[in-house]
Amino acid sequence: MEIDIECNAAGHGVAKIAPMIVTGHIFPLLTEKHSMHLTFLGTGGGAPSLQRNVTAIAFTRASSGDTWLFDCGEGTQLQFMRSDLKPGKLDKIFITHLHGDHIFGLPGLLTSRSMAGLTTPMTVYGPKGLKAFVDSALSLSSSYTDYPLEVIEIAAGEVLDDGEFRVTAWPMNHTIDCFGYRIEQRDKPGFLDAARLKAEGVPRGPWYQQLKQGERITLEDGRTIDGAAYLGPSTKGKTLAIFGDTAPTEVALQLAANVDVMVHETTLEDALAEKANGRGHSTTVQAATVAKQAGAKRMIATHFSSRYLARDMTRLLAECQAIFPETEMAYDLAVFTL
Repeated sequence: MEIDIECNAAGHGVAKIAPMIVTGHIFPLLTEKHSMHLTFLGTGGGAPSLQRNVTAIAFTRASSGDTWLFDCGEGTQLQFMRSDLKPGKLDKIFITHLHGDHIFGLPGLLTSRSMAGLTTPMTVYGPKGLKAFVDSALSLSSSYTDYPLEVIEIAAGEVLDDGEFRVTAWPMNHTIDCFGYRIEQRDKPGFLDAARLKAEGVPRGPWYQQLKQGERITLEDGRTIDGAAYLGPSTKGKTLAIFGDTAPTEVALQLAANVDVMVHETTLEDALAEKANGRGHSTTVQAATVAKQAGAKRMIATHFSSRYLARDMTRLLAECQAIFPETEMAYDLAVFTL
């Protein structure tokens, strides 16, 4: 199979060329050691094929290296092993909806953690019915987990806020209850000017951590030090939108408003819009239109119908880029930095 290698004008793209290359374009991009990145473990919709596994996207956080998984179609744990991801770093899973191509890999992944001797807690978030699915699969197969497992059934609104990231769920326009997720990183405080503090007679100590957060402290000599006055410019946090399956919906514009990266399904080409929408899906042009209207900086297209082969991807990319030039195509095991 011939693969056409290109780099877009912005220099965005994937970090490595994997054995299971399925798209027509590969966008070279080196993944920085401490950067946030997305690893696409599966980019197909409906059922796995020889070209693509079904949906699963791993989001790796820069600060801790922890990984959050968005959807878990069958075969996800095998794709996980083919990637550079570390199973022990996976601690949260977010499910968009309960169709099989998004959840059939979940029971196996959960039980394999126990077999691997992992004991760290795992939290799984998703729509109503997810807990019954997990409980039934584990019970009927006489499976177990040796670690704390919590399944949280969500509603639209805030799902998680851990102090660094805030995750909100947004209802999609699909054939069953389905959510998209918006992940917002808090702004990072600027660097603390330790040299200036030293020059002003502020001794080093555990209170430096408070000063780094911009807090006020009182020294033993009675002086009050305002940490904010010793911090450099803050770094704006990244914002990411990961869509579940969806036909066009006004909610999409709110979910993706001004995000740095929007991950959107593009199940079918523009000529098949009626078919796509009738099944609760979007086309290339519809996804690109959302990115443009929402003010997204980048769009990564995924969830491609199995009808599309490698030779078709150039055409699908062109349909997207005609509307939104900053579009990139995902493929299995591709890694994108944020």
